[in-house]
Amino acid sequence: MASAPFSIQTLDHVVLRARNVAAMERFYCVVLGCAVVKRQGKIGLVHLSAGRSLIDILDLERASGGGPEGRNMDHLCLRVEPFDEAAIRAHLGAHGVACGEVERRFGAEGTGPSIYLQDPEGNTVELKGPAEG
Repeated sequence: MASAPFSIQTLDHVVLRARNVAAMERFYCVVLGCAVVKRQGKIGLVHLSAGRSLIDILDLERASGGGPEGRNMDHLCLRVEPFDEAAIRAHLGAHGVACGEVERRFGAEGTGPSIYLQDPEGNTVELKGPAEG
């Protein structure tokens, strides 16, 4: 089996869907010690620091794409390096894994390239490259 053209550095972030964003924010900040890093009110998303990673809380009512019923995880993000789009696409394709377009997205280290794919159970996984600049 061919090895991946990147190595996982860390868990960048996990995105949880929430019916009550304020209650989730209070829990993660007050009870567990996270802190708000950024808010994206337009899409109903709050980014919370969790050590070197993020826990993102996404308003269930504004979550795009719907996703499988009964699941409250929107996606998990793995920080990878290097982020070579062609090599990643070739590797995923060789394993029969489809992926989306590379886009610039915010993560624990800042904004950088990322790509979405799905695991065999239908969970969305984001592979995220280094922050720009």
